[in-house]
Amino acid sequence: MQRRTALTAIALIGSLALSACSGGDQPPATSGPVELTMWSWAPNLDKVVALWNSGHPEAKVTVQKQAGGDELIPKILTAEKAGTGPDLVQAEYQMIPTLVANDALADIGKFAAGAKDRFAENVWKQVTVGSDAVYAIPQDIAPLALFYREDLFQQFGLKVPTTWDEFADDARDLKRKDPGRALATFSSNDPGLFAGLTQQAGAAWWTTSGDTWKVAIDDPASRKVAQFWGGLIAEGALDNQPMYTPAWNKALDDGKQLAWVSAVWAPGTLTTAAPSSKGKWKMAPLPQWTPGAAVTGSWGGSGTGVTNGAEKRGKAEAAAKFATWLNTDPAAVAALVKESAVYPAATAAQTGGALTTPDFFPNQPGFYGLAADIAKGTAAASWGPDVIVAYSAFKDAFGKASQDKSDFTAALGTVRQTTVTDMKKNGFKVDG
Repeated sequence: MQRRTALTAIALIGSLALSACSGGDQPPATSGPVELTMWSWAPNLDKVVALWNSGHPEAKVTVQKQAGGDELIPKILTAEKAGTGPDLVQAEYQMIPTLVANDALADIGKFAAGAKDRFAENVWKQVTVGSDAVYAIPQDIAPLALFYREDLFQQFGLKVPTTWDEFADDARDLKRKDPGRALATFSSNDPGLFAGLTQQAGAAWWTTSGDTWKVAIDDPASRKVAQFWGGLIAEGALDNQPMYTPAWNKALDDGKQLAWVSAVWAPGTLTTAAPSSKGKWKMAPLPQWTPGAAVTGSWGGSGTGVTNGAEKRGKAEAAAKFATWLNTDPAAVAALVKESAVYPAATAAQTGGALTTPDFFPNQPGFYGLAADIAKGTAAASWGPDVIVAYSAFKDAFGKASQDKSDFTAALGTVRQTTVTDMKKNGFKVDG
């Protein structure tokens, strides 16, 4: 696949700024009704799209359901290369630089000028490159928070931690009182959580200067987070079992694990993982490194991008119009919340009437008001063109370190070195 190598300095997300144009003059926009296809993993998105189709006869959108996560990216890149890709894609924020680096997404900045003010600055920066290039419209966000068993915290006399020191104290206190329980687990099978925790600490894993990338996966902020969690694992204060397993589900359900550092989408997971504990959990802001601060990271979130294939087919403007409608129109966003269970990226929708108390949290009617407050402190994220490689290396290195209860900072160094080696192999200029 052709990679674009002309980079300009950009802020915060470490994306590619493309100075080369994409393969000659584009065809004129199509006349008459436009047929658009969208790849997405969001549940029931077809019901949301039906609203668009009923009111916009000039453009019909068809949703093609896809698997999410890392599986989707190679499929998109292969389809784009073959000229058989969709016109729109749902892309996780951390994957946007990979798609841009491989010429899979079109710059829709000229069609999306009115959308920027609908989103928080740090959210918008995850879909933009430089000052003008825009590669997606934000759809949903996933600020981190602490979810805890209110009944068991009271039973064991634990204070809901506001700092990470208090979190560690709770973990040790619980182990002294009941060695069979754990405050939380460190899971090596989803690096997105660890990435979000390092964002809260101030990490910026990928940045650029001119045409050179800097990879700082093992920067001081990230090492601080690694030392904190690795230390608690080594002393036996926390569990080290992976998430999303039958054993993990059971621990949440029967109270053997009292807390879970997760994102605002956690109620959906808890509903299936720990059904008998409904009404016993609460959400609190993420513990802070600095007392009194209100900073959080992200674990997930995605945007709606327009492909280069759509641009070549003369459909970019129509696709961008739909993407903007989907993620900013009040009726569309309300339908997204209801049908697809997303936490909307559009700022106004985060306190709108579409968000009602999650069924799993009947004891916390102010759930989404608190979520909106937490989201205001979301730290900037910084992504690069090979997140898939970095995440794979994380699972390997941290999986072994967690199992062996060995040095997490050494594992972090392995992740960085693997990432740098891959970037150099693929033609990127890397500092260090």
